[in-house]
Amino acid sequence: MNFEYLLNNLKHTSVLVIGDLMLDHYIWGDIHRISPEAPVPVVNVNNDTFTAGGAANVALNLTNLGVKTSVIGHCSADEPGKKLTQILAENKVNFLPSNRLIDAPTIIKTRVIVRGQQLCRIDRESSREFYSIDTDADFETSLRSALKKVDAVIISDYAKGVITQSLLDCILKIAVEMPGILVAVDPKPARRLSFRDVGLLTPNKAEALQLAGIPDLAPGEEYPLERVCRNIYNIYNPYLLVVTLGADGMAISQEGRVIEVLPTVARQVFDVSGAGDTVIATLAAVLASGATPAQAARLANAAAGCVVGHVGTAPILLHELKEWLEMVELQHGNSYVTI
Repeated sequence: MNFEYLLNNLKHTSVLVIGDLMLDHYIWGDIHRISPEAPVPVVNVNNDTFTAGGAANVALNLTNLGVKTSVIGHCSADEPGKKLTQILAENKVNFLPSNRLIDAPTIIKTRVIVRGQQLCRIDRESSREFYSIDTDADFETSLRSALKKVDAVIISDYAKGVITQSLLDCILKIAVEMPGILVAVDPKPARRLSFRDVGLLTPNKAEALQLAGIPDLAPGEEYPLERVCRNIYNIYNPYLLVVTLGADGMAISQEGRVIEVLPTVARQVFDVSGAGDTVIATLAAVLASGATPAQAARLANAAAGCVVGHVGTAPILLHELKEWLEMVELQHGNSYVTI
């Protein structure tokens, strides 16, 4: 089975994303002088761009892969919210708004980029409690209806308030009644939420340490990958654990054992923003379409290698992924993409 077949099969797959929706705003400019008012640079703005961030970026990755995609989260009727819903609509993402009437602003992250480097980031958001969406009386009914129409659900937690323990419990309860659905979680371990027995868990190196209950490593200390995977399996019992290792690639683990570590296939890393979104979107979609964990991990690893080559949050593009896979095949051999 080759990658072309796997990617073409995604058009028959449906995925629901639930999580923290954000608008990513980029201010692109240049610096020619220091301000006379304070010892800070003066940025001359060239242009502004907007794209989907957080769980909305997960959704864009999915729809760009050809997956039928829906998303649930908080998005107000303010200007950032209107921009975000427009971006979702233009990219054929079905936005399922919450019925809860709240005044919390749409979350927006503004990054100032000068000569390809991020100068600073400005966040606009309210307190976490204002973003929960599962307190509406009809929420469970609406969620059940949405889950009946998909092959997988991705829980994209950016710790902004949408993902709560009660929401997780509701999703997992319904999923038990629908054994064919894949539940995938991109966790934020500091929140200490419980999500045992999910189908896919995708922490990064630091998050995996926290999930495993292992203290931060001393400088130069070797990363205890085997122990991390064993501990996470014992605590959370995921069917598949994929730990993204940054420059060291990606580790695939089942039943507490490390099955394989895939080397990174990034050409050059400009910005890791959104790479985790690309990984979980690709993994979940390919697994839900019937591929093996090894096949899904190889495609996700290649997809991550593509997006980190862009400055700013950038979802994967199908044509770019196909071109990159062909290049990876030449560099790493046919076994990388043909299982």
